[in-house]
Formats: sequence, C-alpha cells, structure tokens
Amino acid sequence: MTIGLLVVCFGALLFAVLRWAFRSLPREEWQIIASVPVAKDESGLWRGINLTYYGLFVSISVVVSLGLMIVLLAAISVPLKMVFAMMFLLLGACLPSARIVARLVEKKKHTFTVAGAFFVGMLVVPGLIWATNWALGSWMDFRIPMIPTFAALAVCYGIGEGIGRLACITFGCCYGKPLHCCGPFVRRVLGAYPMVFSGRTKKIAYESGMDGQAVVPIQALTSVVYITVSLAGLLLFLNCRFVAALLLVMVVTQGWRVISETLRADYRGEGSLSAYQVMSLLAICYVVALTIFLPSSEVSSVHLNAGLAAMWDVPVILFLQIVWLLVFVYTGRSTVTSSTLSFHVLQDRV
Repeated sequence: MTIGLLVVCFGALLFAVLRWAFRSLPREEWQIIASVPVAKDESGLWRGINLTYYGLFVSISVVVSLGLMIVLLAAISVPLKMVFAMMFLLLGACLPSARIVARLVEKKKHTFTVAGAFFVGMLVVPGLIWATNWALGSWMDFRIPMIPTFAALAVCYGIGEGIGRLACITFGCCYGKPLHCCGPFVRRVLGAYPMVFSGRTKKIAYESGMDGQAVVPIQALTSVVYITVSLAGLLLFLNCRFVAALLLVMVVTQGWRVISETLRADYRGEGSLSAYQVMSLLAICYVVALTIFLPSSEVSSVHLNAGLAAMWDVPVILFLQIVWLLVFVYTGRSTVTSSTLSFHVLQDRV
C-alpha cells in the first residue's frame, strides 16, 4: 500500500466518524455516559458523580495522538524508550496546563482549555527534547532530531484536536454564535449546516440559554480544518518534508483559531483579542523562528513500516491503555453537573 493511499484511508475513517458525530453528538443523550452513586442523603436517594462523553472523546483524542506520535517518531528511528520519556514529560506539562490556563484566562475553576495546554506544550517541547537527549542520548546512542520531531508533534496535535472537538459538541462548549446574529455571507454559507444543541445541562444552555437555537457549527468546522490540514502535513512528513509539514499545520491551525473565535459566542476573556488568539499568533511566530534558527533536518528517510510495527509492542499497548484511563478519569468526571439516583427491586422478577 502506498503512503498516499494509506493517508487517504486514514482520512476516510476519520471523516466517517466526524459525519456521524456532527449529526448525533449535539443531542441531550450524548452528554452523560454513566452516573456512579457515591453517598446517600437523608431521603434515601443517592448522590451520583457523572462520567461524561466529553472525557471519553478527549481520552480517545489523546490516545490517537500519542499512538500516531509513536508511529511517526519510530519511523524516523527514535528509540521507544526516548519516545516514552518525552511523552511522559509532555503529558506532565500539558494536562495540568489545560485547567490552569483556563482558570487564569476565563476565571473558572471547573473547565479545560486545549488551546492553553497546547501553547504551554509547544513552548516546553524544545526543552523536553533537549532534556531527553541529555538524559538518554549517550546511553541510547541517539539524539532526537528537533525539527522532524516538532513536525510530528504538530501533525499529531492537529489530528488529536480535530477529534477532541467532538468532546466539545457533547458538552455544548466552545459554541458558535446564533446564525440569525451573523452577517448574510455566514448565514448563506452555513445556514444549511447549523448545529442545534438540546439538553439543559449542556454549557450552551446554562451559560447562554441558546439550546434549541441554530448556531454556527464552529466545533465541526474546526474538526474539518484541523484534520484536513494535518492529513496534508502527515503526507509531507512521510515524504521527509518536515519543515513544510510543520509550517503548514501550525500556520493553518493557529490561524484558524484566530479567525474562528470571531464566530464563537462563549466567553473567551476580556479584550478585542482574546488571550487564546494572542497565544495562537505567538505560536505562529515561535514556530517560524524555530524553522529559521534550528537545523532543518537530521533525517533523510522515513520508515513507515518500522513505525507501524512499533504500535504492536506490548509496552506501547499497555502505555496507551493506561493513558486512556487516566485521561478519561481526569477529564470525564463532571464537576459542573450532579445526579440523584434511586434503586428498587422489580417485584415481578423475584
């Protein structure tokens, strides 16, 4: 199978999932997966902790990103021990940042921001690569190449956030403006593809009261843009065009974030430019500078078969399963909704 055909098949699978998700996930039943009883009140009812589809899709997006990262880094001959070390450090920086940056920008304790986590991760990646090379380079007799690794991370981030936007649809966050409030051009282009959320526990309902209204399908647009450009970046990466892959994915994804926020209705902080838009503009400048001042490439070939073979390693499979569980527990436990449960016996079945 050629590289181009493999990328096309991967993209077809992703877009098939997106097509189903855009139609189904705005509905009320796609917010809560389960409720776990934790304490009984005086009336005999149980108070429950809600586990959400938000956490499920975030954990899936993280695992897909990490799995693809393992494939791409193994394909450029990075030893798995160095890949694991770098990913542990990266997750340790990004996961807490998703909540901390949201608290600083939006002044809310019970929310996450992928944009903030990505910005922090992007800033620390050169240091993480340097630290991994310093700690393991002599032992493994290998140095992680900077630009190809950055390009791999950019592609994986784009695919991951494209999938992760489905989590936003289930929760009703990161929502767009009502279509009737938009200009004629936006209404004409997007009027046939509105997104309508249902359910009083979705963020668009309790924050803005816009459940049941046709809004700009901004999460869907972001998913399509991110996954499309990341697939193009993946094709460039597999053909050893690392600088092109890095610049394409970063400029388009971060440029889209700046543009797309003009179509969003959720609170993004104060100012004419939100903090997230500023972060995106800085990210573009930062990456362009990296491509100028860092060596363009220390890799002359990409061995995709070796990368795919690495995914069948038992430690890799266990690592991804553990990460999935940890991320699901961290992001899937709802702190803004609760539930009341009661249990009874079906007497006709005793």
